[in-house]
Amino acid sequence: MVDKQTILDSVGPVQAVLDAHDGVVNVMDTTDGVIMISLEGGCTGCSATPMTAMQIYYSLMKLDDVNDVVFVNGELPAYMRAFIDDKIAND
Repeated sequence: MVDKQTILDSVGPVQAVLDAHDGVVNVMDTTDGVIMISLEGGCTGCSATPMTAMQIYYSLMKLDDVNDVVFVNGELPAYMRAFIDDKIAND
């Protein structure tokens, strides 16, 4: 199981942007290494949310105990997920 604080710490540089725009990363569940996340607050309706989600996804998928990251409100489009998965596979 991945600790919620580890997840929030891994958000890293994105956190400064979230703080400036009242955005919130809500870690909903971490069962079996599947991280369920919702981007809330200032992220709701923001046109930059998919890019924020992509950066978070990339950071979290690099953690050893993470098997998947699911954005419960659909903040990460499938094509962005595929792009990051390909990048991680080729690193």
